[in-house]
Amino acid sequence: MKPFRKLINQLLVSLAIVGATSVITDTAKAETITGQLGNIRAEISFDKPEEYQYKNVRLQIIRAGKTVLDQKLSQENEYDKPIGGLFTDKIPVLNLDGDKEPEVIADFFTGGAHCCVYSLIYRYDRTSGQYKSMRQEWGNGGYRLQDLDKDGIPEFDSRDDRFAYAFTSYAASAYPLQIWQYRQGKMVDVTRRYPKLIANHASELWKEYNKIKQQDDGKGFLAAYLADKYLLGQGQDGWRRVQQVYRKSDKAQYFAQLRKFLRETGYAK
Repeated sequence: MKPFRKLINQLLVSLAIVGATSVITDTAKAETITGQLGNIRAEISFDKPEEYQYKNVRLQIIRAGKTVLDQKLSQENEYDKPIGGLFTDKIPVLNLDGDKEPEVIADFFTGGAHCCVYSLIYRYDRTSGQYKSMRQEWGNGGYRLQDLDKDGIPEFDSRDDRFAYAFTSYAASAYPLQIWQYRQGKMVDVTRRYPKLIANHASELWKEYNKIKQQDDGKGFLAAYLADKYLLGQGQDGWRRVQQVYRKSDKAQYFAQLRKFLRETGYAK
């Protein structure tokens, strides 16, 4: 009987260990997102103890088999979700500024009903042999990487998220076009270099305003439209059209608020 009891005890201990291991695995699942271009490889690893929690987020960048950066990334809260790229499950590793040295983009979503996306962009500094980073806030809208001028270098096609809630609810807000280029560690607003895209965007905003004006006052769409017109150097014409169509009782207050906002955000002087 003693050998049998010993065997039972060993089995119970083994089951306890397996059970404990299972609990640990279920409550803290380790995951990894990767991306690669040539001999540059990026990896983001993190633990996922709960469905919407992300902890121990760590970024590694490997160059020709050598780990050059191994860094635990700070999080504003445990709901900051590493998402790879916005439209792919891989980390974007690509040349953003034409210097033949790939950058690494780590995108994060902060959680919530409709907010927010930000990017950590890493560039390699040959002098120090290290990676340096910057953070770009995208708000609700995110971005799309597109080579808009066909020069082989992508632009960040986005929108000005400062217009969210500025004049109306989030659902009724609209946004002017915003285009960025990454240049040696800095993001440069180059929206005004693309007048055709701005004009098309303004035209779409005007059409949308006319579609919804019977159900909504359209303040959000008119504000974004006027901002686009300022980007085109057509602020006076934009004001003329906005003042013609918006005739509600709060027009004086709305126009004053709109002028102030456009000055504060740099669209008007």
